[in-house]
Amino acid sequence: MDENKIKRINELYHKSQAEGLSEEEKMEQKLLREEYLAAVRGNLRAQLNQIDMVQEDGSVVNLGEKYGSKELN
Repeated sequence: MDENKIKRINELYHKSQAEGLSEEEKMEQKLLREEYLAAVRGNLRAQLNQIDMVQEDGSVVNLGEKYGSKELN
């Protein structure tokens, strides 16, 4: 997500606190927030997929390979 979209999210938030939003602005805010959350989840998923765990027997298991294909709830 680019910096302009994050600025717009913040602008809409501050406007909602000061004077309220129109229906179009509320919809824009909702869509931008959903896009932002999807980006955060994607980044977290990518980081978690890079983690290697050492098992008790000394073997190394990559969490991305073991759990990466499973869906988040």
